[in-house]
Amino acid sequence: MSDTIENGISVQPSPEQEQEALRREVKSLRRRLMLAEDNLKRSQMVATAQDRVESLMKASVKKELQYFRLVLNCSINIILLFDIDGAFVYATETFLNIAGIRSFGLIDGRHYKDVLAAVVSANELDKFSDVVDEAVRTQATVVAQESIDFQNAGNLREFKIYVTPMLDEHGKSIGVMALFSDITDLNRAMDNANRANRAKSEFLANMSHEIRTPLNAVIGMSTIARGTQDIEKIHYCMDKVEESSTHLLGVINDILDMSKIEADKFELSFTEFNFEKMLMRLVDMMRFKLEEKSITFDVFCDPEIPYSVKSDEQRLAQVVMNLLSNAAKFTPSGGTINLKAVVKHIEVDGTYELLFSVKDSGIGITQEQKERLFKPFSQADNSVSRKFGGTGLGLAISKRIVEMMGGGIFVESEQGKGSEFIFTIRVAAGKAKLQINTDRKKLRLLAVDDMRYVLEMFGQIALKLGVECDTADSGQEALRLMSKNQYDLIFVDWKMPGMDGLELSRRITEKHGEKAVVIMISAADWSQIEENAKAAGIKEFIQKPLLLPVVESVLDKYGSEGGTVSAQKAADFAHLTIMLVEDVPLNREIIITLLEDTGIKIIAAENGAEAVDLFNEDPFKYNLIFMDVHMPVMDGYEATRQIRSLEVPVARTVPIVAMTANVFKEDVEKCLAAGMNDHIGKPVDIDQVIEKIRKYTAVFN
Repeated sequence: MSDTIENGISVQPSPEQEQEALRREVKSLRRRLMLAEDNLKRSQMVATAQDRVESLMKASVKKELQYFRLVLNCSINIILLFDIDGAFVYATETFLNIAGIRSFGLIDGRHYKDVLAAVVSANELDKFSDVVDEAVRTQATVVAQESIDFQNAGNLREFKIYVTPMLDEHGKSIGVMALFSDITDLNRAMDNANRANRAKSEFLANMSHEIRTPLNAVIGMSTIARGTQDIEKIHYCMDKVEESSTHLLGVINDILDMSKIEADKFELSFTEFNFEKMLMRLVDMMRFKLEEKSITFDVFCDPEIPYSVKSDEQRLAQVVMNLLSNAAKFTPSGGTINLKAVVKHIEVDGTYELLFSVKDSGIGITQEQKERLFKPFSQADNSVSRKFGGTGLGLAISKRIVEMMGGGIFVESEQGKGSEFIFTIRVAAGKAKLQINTDRKKLRLLAVDDMRYVLEMFGQIALKLGVECDTADSGQEALRLMSKNQYDLIFVDWKMPGMDGLELSRRITEKHGEKAVVIMISAADWSQIEENAKAAGIKEFIQKPLLLPVVESVLDKYGSEGGTVSAQKAADFAHLTIMLVEDVPLNREIIITLLEDTGIKIIAAENGAEAVDLFNEDPFKYNLIFMDVHMPVMDGYEATRQIRSLEVPVARTVPIVAMTANVFKEDVEKCLAAGMNDHIGKPVDIDQVIEKIRKYTAVFN
């Protein structure tokens, strides 16, 4: 230990101080020694770990190389590796076998063009070389599809070829990999599938024609029966009607729709239509089925929904009808079904989002069943012994339609407590507006019903129609209002507590006589109360649920000088002559009978050849031709082409409208391509027939 200097004088350290200094130095040396030993151990551990890692990496690389070669050798694809000069580096066993090369050693290092020149044609080699050159030039994968016959063995195969440049870590090209995937069998399978799809489509089209044609007769005959009082004629028509016909038609439609959906050819046709009239048609179609089971059916239509909307009327009606039919099927006698249509949202561009709800008091659905509901060919109850029938296509088709209309569909249900199916769609407001009859503004109505929502519906309808309407929730209240006010029409519910509708009507008639126009409203069948109602002085009967078109027709009949009648009755075509080309006698009879009241003259032809001859005899005789498509001797397409090719100018202008059970879009397009002007599908809608006659003969009016 060195001396210390204090005030310029050297001071010798004491022995104790020297010992303490030595102890500290020894302690420091020990710490440094321990640290050195620790560093040495860590260095040894790191070195050992590095050795192990290097050993494992070598083993791993070796293993990976083994697996890589194994994978390549087991690959069903041809894989070729070339270096940057085009020399072979590797080829899979698949290539060696198909090229007839015993081992890779025979081609290792040889240029790929030299090798391939011996096993493929010059043209095939040139095409492959072009692909390789493009991949090298662009430094990107190039895909090509070529037909190659290896060894010219007469076995031409289709290959999809992927040529990819191989780059090192610096992005420099060091070689090329070519992969040949044999897609011959896949293409054949696709061709077979396409042929099967075409065959299926043809089968469905033929089935549609073969089944729709007799169904046209069945439904047409029922229409004729409803329009006659002749008992023998009714019996004749009813003999040809079977209970399952309409149901069978629905099954066919479902199958055809599902086929179009699977082929991705399901399309919508957007037109403008009256929204409430569409609902009214559905109500009329459901009425008999619901009355059979004594099901209470209520409809609410939001007054904010435009008078006319743009959408696919037929498909929208199909969805609502499917939900109503299901509700009727699963709701027991005495239950209830509610149909509601409301505006959910009006978007910035004026598009309306509509919400529909069909709620029933039926058997309900479990959570497990919900998951299957909207899948094709599936029902809530898939057991063989299920109580309720059906194809299981309706909800799947409805889901597709709703989604194509910009909405969605779902169900809320609990087993044993009924179900509520809810769906939304988007529609545009149509241009047509409700025309207010000025005569109606003078009218004053009285609506009498014990159900508040019915009175509210009357108020909304009256507001739309521009008439004044008072409401009463009982017979006594109605009499009180009538003692103070004069009403042009009184709408009276049949079943009300206290004083029912019949008693109220009798009292009104006794006091006001013929001046009082009493309209009975009820959910019951008119035949149940017709005799007593007429005796009570009731002029008219309308069934619930109430919609605007129903009330409007009553006002037109009793509230103004002129009345409205159906399109069929209003039609007067006595000055017209049409040709009906139809090979089925019963179908000819239906059309002739349905048009009987219009006075139109109908000349019938049994096939296309006869139609051409009739037209050629007197081309100026016919104002319109209704043409069937599938007929013996000559079909409708050829008949139309021959008529159009006649030398007389009228042959090119006479309206020809297809009337056929072929209703696919491609069928309509085929009719138009043959020279027809329009298309009507079977079963025919007489109002549509009248509409087409008016449209194409307007020049003669």
